[in-house]
Parts: sequence; C-alpha cells; structure tokens
Amino acid sequence: MPDERVTLAAIIGAHGLNGEVRLKLFAETVESLSWHQMILAGDRELTLKSVKAAGGTPIARFAEINDRNQAEALRGTALSIPRSSLPPLKDGEYYHADLIGLPCQDASGGPLGSVIAVENFGAGDIIEIEKPDGKKSMVPFRPGIADFAGKIIIVDPAFLV
Repeated sequence: MPDERVTLAAIIGAHGLNGEVRLKLFAETVESLSWHQMILAGDRELTLKSVKAAGGTPIARFAEINDRNQAEALRGTALSIPRSSLPPLKDGEYYHADLIGLPCQDASGGPLGSVIAVENFGAGDIIEIEKPDGKKSMVPFRPGIADFAGKIIIVDPAFLV
C-alpha cells in the first residue's frame, strides 16, 4: 500500500518572472514546509529550493520551475509529502490529517458520526463532525468536550447541534 500523502500547501499563483509561486499554507509554519526537500505537486516531484514568509502569503521556489508561465501552470496544485516523512510525534500530539475520518462516540460508546475536517481560527482546534443523519457540527477539540482516544474521538453530545 503506498504511503498516504499529507497536503502542506497549495499553489495559488505565480510571483515575479523567475518561477516563484505564492502558496496557501496548510502547515503550521513556513519553516515546517522547508523541512522537506522533495515535494509532490500532483504526481510530479519538485525540489524545494527556498520558501519564505512574505506578508501572509509564503513564496516558494522549486528547481524545476524557471519562469512565470511554468509557475502559472501550477496554479491550484496541491503540494504534499508522504505521511511517513513527517516528524515523529510526542505523546498527546497529533497531526490534523490523522484525525480526519476518525469515528466519534459518546462516553458510553454510542456512535455520533465521524471527523470530516479540522479547523483552527486562532482559539484552538475545532473538529467538524458529520453525524449519521448527514448533518454537520463543529466542536471544540478540548479535553472534556472532545477527547482523542487513540482511534476514536470521545465527544460530549451536548456540544453537537
């Protein structure tokens, strides 16, 4: 089974004339993208030469992209890495990508749905849960409200709307 991919950014357009691209970053920091020399752009492997913060829209340069036309052709392309190339986690830590798809249950084991997204608007992580009836609910990912318990999330049903 091939290694699962984790998307770190998406190319949102060209920057300048020499092949640099503007990024929408999904990783925590620009530095976390720079830890990876090889990045997958769709099925194409690109060599990251540099990445820098530029007022909220990071700018990246890849060895294989040399002009604005090549950069523009990549607009909308997701940049990913194999899951196995992420740094190891300490106890209690998680990657957002690892939460997607996890089942959610109440404290007695009753099914509540599954995680379909993880957001962070500045005050901490929020998980979006799709309930069995198809309705969606956003719940703070905090102890006592939604607890990560290995392969499941234990959710206080009072927070589901």
